[in-house]
Amino acid sequence: MKVIEKINNRNKTLFSIEIVPPLRGNRIEGIYQRIDQLIEFNPAFINITYHKDEAEYIQRKDGSTVKRTISKRPGTVALTASIMNKYKVEVVPHLTCGGFTKDQVENALIDFNFLGIENLLVLQGDAGRGLDKFIADPGGHKYAVELLEQVLKMNEGKYLDDRLEQANQSNFCVGVAGYPEKHYASADLDSDIQYLKAKVLAGADYIVTQMFFDNKYYYEFVDKCRAVGIDVPIIPGLKPIALKNQADVLPKLFHTDIPQDLANEVRNCKDNKIALEIGTQWTIEQAKDLIKHGAPVLHFYTLGAGNSIRKIAKEIF
Repeated sequence: MKVIEKINNRNKTLFSIEIVPPLRGNRIEGIYQRIDQLIEFNPAFINITYHKDEAEYIQRKDGSTVKRTISKRPGTVALTASIMNKYKVEVVPHLTCGGFTKDQVENALIDFNFLGIENLLVLQGDAGRGLDKFIADPGGHKYAVELLEQVLKMNEGKYLDDRLEQANQSNFCVGVAGYPEKHYASADLDSDIQYLKAKVLAGADYIVTQMFFDNKYYYEFVDKCRAVGIDVPIIPGLKPIALKNQADVLPKLFHTDIPQDLANEVRNCKDNKIALEIGTQWTIEQAKDLIKHGAPVLHFYTLGAGNSIRKIAKEIF
């Protein structure tokens, strides 16, 4: 079932989670354990992140240096199919501009389609280690809207090779990302929302936001989106603070503001256990308020926060 259908047919705020594929060499059972913690709360869908290949420079014993390109978290396609089969839940793999040529995008879409996967989250992707802006791969897409357009053309049976005689249509429901505190590369929030509007006009079905810790950013963001004609569902993304250092690390990594009272309380904790309790309770209050204001889904980023999200879900759902 498509995510947009689940949203449109809901009679309450839905619960969803996002998980990260295991590191290369790790077992899939670790992912299953994380899902097992949360499956009783009936997630409407589970997102699976994608991680592009990274270049490493390895020094050999003879003193020479060799460049090696590796995928540290491979297996998004296989993991998506495995989770769908094991848990009978809708899974939403991420598809990014980074790490793909247009031909590779098409091949990935064909794989997803063959596996019966009909939900995707389309993203530009991270800038990459050591870079301050996103750089497209040769032959790849520069912007998420371009990637979105390729997905939706395949939904119409339009492939890169227009000579195909039997070009079957795919049937993907596509979500895109929104940034209540603006994307780091945008000049301001208003211009960022115009880029988001372009994705919606291109055919995006719904929006999932970057994490935020002050609900006012989400409410103001939704109001601004509605004011410019963006009428698709906007799903708030939440991540409970789980470690003391996240009061300082998360704003730098994700360009999000942490309210001063929360940041001070976390920094003053004597250990991570207390920081986890504070972060969990803060997110519980956020969640309750978002439900009260009619949020369609609460989407939780689980990396490093599985136990606290279980506690939140037990309280809320």
